[in-house]
Amino acid sequence: MKLKNKTQFVSILKKGILFTFLLIGIFTSAQSLEKEAKEKINNLEKLIKKAEKKGIDVLKEKTTVRTAEIFLVYANWDEKNIEENEAYFKKMALYKDQALEKAKELPDFERKDVVLMLNEAIEYLQLLLDKQVFRKPSPKIDWRKVSVEGDQLTFDKRPVFLADYTWKPNTKRLTEYHGDQDGFFMTPSYVKKDGTLIPGIWSKLINKSNGSLGFIFLNHKSAPKWALKKYGDSLILPTDRYTIYDIDNPGAKDFQKKLIKAVVPYTAGRKFSELGYMLCNEPHFFTQKTGDKLAWASGPVTEYTKDKFRSWLKEKHQNITSLNTLWDTNFSNFRKVTIKIPIDTNLRGTPMWYDWSLFNMYRVTEWYKFLKSEIRKYDKEAKVHLKIMPNLWTENKRAHGIDLESLTEMSGIIGNDSGAEHNRMWGAPYEWEAHYAFEWRELCMGFDFMKSVSPEKINFNSELHYLSTGRSRNLYLDPQYARATFWLAHTYGMTASQIWFWPRREDGSIPKRSGNGYAGSNSQQPRITNEVSRTLIDLNANAEEIMAMQRQRKPIRIFYSKTSAINKENHMDDIYHLYEALHFEGIPLGFVTKNILEKQKHDDWDVVLIHKTPFITQKEFNAIQDYLDKGGLVIIDTESLKNNQYGIPFTKTLKSGKGSLIRLDSREEVKEKAIALIEEKGLLSNIIIEESNKVDKKGCVWKVVKNKKGNDVLSIVNVGKSDASLKIRLKDNSPFTCIDIIKGIEVSSNPILKPHEVYFVEVVNQL
Repeated sequence: MKLKNKTQFVSILKKGILFTFLLIGIFTSAQSLEKEAKEKINNLEKLIKKAEKKGIDVLKEKTTVRTAEIFLVYANWDEKNIEENEAYFKKMALYKDQALEKAKELPDFERKDVVLMLNEAIEYLQLLLDKQVFRKPSPKIDWRKVSVEGDQLTFDKRPVFLADYTWKPNTKRLTEYHGDQDGFFMTPSYVKKDGTLIPGIWSKLINKSNGSLGFIFLNHKSAPKWALKKYGDSLILPTDRYTIYDIDNPGAKDFQKKLIKAVVPYTAGRKFSELGYMLCNEPHFFTQKTGDKLAWASGPVTEYTKDKFRSWLKEKHQNITSLNTLWDTNFSNFRKVTIKIPIDTNLRGTPMWYDWSLFNMYRVTEWYKFLKSEIRKYDKEAKVHLKIMPNLWTENKRAHGIDLESLTEMSGIIGNDSGAEHNRMWGAPYEWEAHYAFEWRELCMGFDFMKSVSPEKINFNSELHYLSTGRSRNLYLDPQYARATFWLAHTYGMTASQIWFWPRREDGSIPKRSGNGYAGSNSQQPRITNEVSRTLIDLNANAEEIMAMQRQRKPIRIFYSKTSAINKENHMDDIYHLYEALHFEGIPLGFVTKNILEKQKHDDWDVVLIHKTPFITQKEFNAIQDYLDKGGLVIIDTESLKNNQYGIPFTKTLKSGKGSLIRLDSREEVKEKAIALIEEKGLLSNIIIEESNKVDKKGCVWKVVKNKKGNDVLSIVNVGKSDASLKIRLKDNSPFTCIDIIKGIEVSSNPILKPHEVYFVEVVNQL
């Protein structure tokens, strides 16, 4: 650059000096923070040694040290790679306009978070040493020695809960304290036409050690080239899904049979397959549109699917006249039946919509039954599961092909992809935002449904989305939120989880696959990552009580009808609002369906609530009537059980039989009557909780179980948007004390819980 005069030279020199001082300042700050963090690690390690000599369990503190060490490495990488982090922050709606600023701040944010985390650990360990608080020991779990036993994971003869992260590198530094899950990945492109595996995968499979507890991931994002050549391009669907091929094409069964036969004999009976075979990642087969606008992930189906649909219609309706009458069509025979797929959402509530939606669920369920049967040929003890997004059940849509009840029944492990959102980066406001600190509908209601269907199985959340989702992330997330969601999920049935996600290599670098979801996620949040581990440690220290909460009898059951869910636009909103009304009363909730009424013992519950469920099949009606005939108790509103699946009015109404049939209309009446009936039967806990807060709805979710000493153990999580003032008392007003189980000290029985706060106490009667 050519300088015009001395003044310009001086100006540039000053700017250069200023920039140099800025860099020096940043470097000095980074050095200072890192030095402070390392000194605190040293101090904490000295206290750990002192505590170990006194017999104090220090698993939490050792975990914190490791978390600190990991994130100091990450901070140094981030400091040298500002541009790369800026590019990721630009992909995040919340920070895209501040991307450079956030990228520059990130290294010191992480270091400050590490220092704060270490300070908290030092202070608490000093309290333990001074005997101002006390701690129950928690097992340091060896994943190689954990086994699946019924509805629990067992280690050293005790139930345990496990968590790891998607994509976390398999190095001792990262697996010693943050999860050591094993497994094997299989995808159709691995198998050759002759049924053998490609050499590299074959070598990897036969040389794989028994390893630690893990699962087999069946991927469906590829198809073998030989299969495409043999079955044609129509084998691949023009839709962005995790299953890219047509499950109704005969080629799909051909290559899956070969792949399973080649792999499963070598995974059978291995520790790394004991958590089961995950049959699909986030299965969904949306087939709907509104006008010309396709719904998310929706697409066409092939003639193979339509032919299968015609056969299904023939078996269901028997004669074409019956179908024509229902559909208002004039097909000459079933072979002539045509249907436009994706189906228009405006047809919801019509017989055509119902038949297609039900068939779509049927064909998908049959596909996964096929995969299960093939796996069982070579691994007779195999358990299967699917990474099902529970919002496909808790929300209203039903043209996605996923029948959560049937697939959960079929599986040996309850599989899911449960999530919770804590903020919203775009889109219209959600209903939950007005009242709650985070969205708990999918977590609580979804788990209660799946555990109602299969109470005897473990629950494996193989892609946990509590910390971050595509549209819910916050770099400054409160660590107590992590505790609240993980605590809640485990009390509601979760056994093991693979957390989304760990998008960093051990040196802190970011693989390209990390994508849009990296910025603002837990791999930039030391205290969030550490709080997850600390929460699991606390859960495992009290695993018997947490399992007792999972196994609680669910005396109040809400009737779920797939028929109404298919036909009604907002059916699951109506079901949720009834569930929500009862959710904060300390009473375990569950669901019944036709299948549950027919297959499970009726004395597992006391009352069934039927709410805003106008459409049911004759078989559903018969199951409810049979329950009443055998002495069951039903509360029903005037909107329910009016029409069959095709909108044709029922001529019969329910009769009380040997049971009791109560008709009520308002949700509040139903709630009050259900609770009164449970109270009459003496099934309410000995604890009464009064809550007051600044919003118009309760926000504290609570559960009560007995411990081995016969005392009540009370778990409360404030999911509400404001502080909650609680008054806890016993029914007989006898005196008692509340002992904080985590801290081992007496605490107030009238606590004020902040949003996300967990209150976990033993209630000791003083009489």
